[in-house]
Amino acid sequence: MGLDLSIFLTYAGAVLLIFIFGRLFVWPLKIILKLAVNSLIGGIVIVIINTIGAGLGFLIPLNMLNALILGILGLPGAILLLILYL
Repeated sequence: MGLDLSIFLTYAGAVLLIFIFGRLFVWPLKIILKLAVNSLIGGIVIVIINTIGAGLGFLIPLNMLNALILGILGLPGAILLLILYL
């Protein structure tokens, strides 16, 4: 009877550790995924700004840094890039 309880506690502890490590590794992945999605949206915004700005004579280079700035800062980042490249 004592052996069954120790095996049960071992399995319960292992499952608990799996849940704890799962939470530790999923949290940074969510942040990285959110940053990647926001950077992709930032790249799309740069393309839209370049399409509109081509007729007005200004372009923002489409690179990873500019897309990342737009992804992190959002609309204030777009205004910042417009000011920097004007």
